[in-house]
Amino acid sequence: MIILVSLLVLLMLCAAIAALVFRDLLAAVIASCVVSLLASILFYFLHAPDVAMAEASIGAALVTAIFVIALGRTRRYEE
Repeated sequence: MIILVSLLVLLMLCAAIAALVFRDLLAAVIASCVVSLLASILFYFLHAPDVAMAEASIGAALVTAIFVIALGRTRRYEE
């Protein structure tokens, strides 16, 4: 169990660093969505299913959708 949790945390860190490094804003939004999804899986393994469902629905789905809509109205690449 500890190995799985450690792997999830390591993947979250890699995705967060990727979100900071990407110049393509859509790729950065998708990387932040991955961080949110991994956080919701981590919450589920830590016996907090209500927090996991809230993180998956709000953090991964709603926030990502809002960012993608905002990117559709602006430029996709950072200058």
